[in-house]
Amino acid sequence: MSGAVIRSVFTRYAVAWFYLVAVTGAEIVFVLLSRRDRTDLLSWASTSVHNLEHDPLTCLAVSAFFPQASLIVWPAVIALAVFGANHVLGNWRTAVTCAAGQVIGTIVSEGIVGYRVSHGALPPAARYLIDVGPSYVVVSAIAVALLYGGWLVRAAAALDLLLLIFIGDIFSGFSRLAVAPVGHATALGVGALLGGLLVWQRSHASEPSAAGQTAASAPD
Repeated sequence: MSGAVIRSVFTRYAVAWFYLVAVTGAEIVFVLLSRRDRTDLLSWASTSVHNLEHDPLTCLAVSAFFPQASLIVWPAVIALAVFGANHVLGNWRTAVTCAAGQVIGTIVSEGIVGYRVSHGALPPAARYLIDVGPSYVVVSAIAVALLYGGWLVRAAAALDLLLLIFIGDIFSGFSRLAVAPVGHATALGVGALLGGLLVWQRSHASEPSAAGQTAASAPD
């Protein structure tokens, strides 16, 4: 494989490569930390109600890179979903969709927690729950790949989603409005809706250039 082809692969899937490498690097750092430092890191990175009130930008960004468990599995889970979405949307649209899934999924799920704490339905300690991991990003990407990708991209996304549902148990506790299932359902919806809008926008953005090429190639 030539250098130009390798560069093309990395450039075309830059967002997916960046996220995969960043999460893998974060996992390595996490493993090398002491138990106390891991606890401190997760507490700082968590998108808890407390952190969202005091430092929302940091926790929303950092939390998406630090899985709390199943560290060996997450790179494969990320690859199956995010590369597929990147293929469908291109780079900046994939970044926007996954970031929106992370932010909106977090705000909705933790917003419910904050509301319930303020009305006495949950204890005050719920404001400090540990909520980290790449799963909101991943399910947003899964929605894009599953709904708008080709058959191979859809198959990979479907496998990913089944693994997350039946092994990762990502929707367990939805009837109790637990943080994780509410956030996952929200991120999945964001990926489906925003991804669909950006797929439509991408296809229409390419039409003028395609028409221009056709006109340029037409004989006088």
